[in-house]
Amino acid sequence: MTTDSRSSSSRTFVLVAAMVAVLLVGAAAGMLISTASTGGADAAPGGDSVDVGFAQDMRMHHLQAVTMAGIERDRTSDLELRGIAFDIESTQLAQSSEMAGWLTVWEQPDLPAPGAGHMTWMSEGGTHSHSNGEGGQTTGAVQRMPGMASTDELNKLRKLSGAELDVYFLQLMLRHHEGGLEMAQYAAEHASKGYVRNLADKIVKSQEAESRLMKSMLAQRGAKPLPLS
Repeated sequence: MTTDSRSSSSRTFVLVAAMVAVLLVGAAAGMLISTASTGGADAAPGGDSVDVGFAQDMRMHHLQAVTMAGIERDRTSDLELRGIAFDIESTQLAQSSEMAGWLTVWEQPDLPAPGAGHMTWMSEGGTHSHSNGEGGQTTGAVQRMPGMASTDELNKLRKLSGAELDVYFLQLMLRHHEGGLEMAQYAAEHASKGYVRNLADKIVKSQEAESRLMKSMLAQRGAKPLPLS
């Protein structure tokens, strides 16, 4: 094995170990917070609550961001973008693990049921409209959450390299961040649990800041954001 190969293997091992540690810490934190807060009169939220719906949908949304960030981290030669991708990957993995911890304690599935749709928890009895993932509004379930990349888009990202990879990653991740903001903003205002509102607010603030940075980086590269789907 060459020195470069050993160095690359060592970096991969360190990154994988870091990701595992982040996942375990996030899950443990979520379960500890929920265990301390779901006893007695403070009952666990129901399956149709804002808290459960947000945790399930945002976990799925986050996990796609983790996938895209991992592709960029592994393939880009831009050190700044590699750092940004790692930050997004580790932060959203930790947050998704924390939400999984809540859902475990609440005795709820850690992801929405297949085919059940998303964002019904934002409807407030059918009166609150939210994005339908296709540029319009609805008060019902959506099959694709706003900002989510399609299978074809993910496959394209995996095949690109160099400047094309970096631009497309920024475009997909910016759209992804902007698409998730509506869910986080709603949960920050309407979730019943304080720790759920707190995490949702953190997501809003961090993704707004990252979105501003990604817009600037796209402009520096002479590229424009993708339309929000």
